[in-house]
Amino acid sequence: QVQLVESGGGLVQPGGSLRLSCAASGFTFSLYVLSWYRQAPGKERELVATITSAGDSTNYADSVKGRFTISRDNAKNTVYLQMNSLKPEDTAVYYCNAFRRLYYLKYDYWGQGTQVTVSS
Repeated sequence: QVQLVESGGGLVQPGGSLRLSCAASGFTFSLYVLSWYRQAPGKERELVATITSAGDSTNYADSVKGRFTISRDNAKNTVYLQMNSLKPEDTAVYYCNAFRRLYYLKYDYWGQGTQVTVSS
């Protein structure tokens, strides 16, 4: 059974930091591209950060560049999102995603989300 379980969300003041974790099971984690998405109330889900299967390349949304860092530990089947200098506009539900394309097949898994609220 495939599972992605996010943790680490919560309430933080502007300028603070949080570290999100996403623990995976039920599939070969090291073969998948891992991403973090977020969805704020009334807005569409947006891509925040992506890391390749080997962890050798990352990409970030312009809105989080220089503040967020995505990383992964393939030995622990876990992906992380370190979030620094948080702003109120970072408030959203954050989702972990695992994706793999194999020829014509797509494997696309999602976690249940974790709430991040940035407020004073």
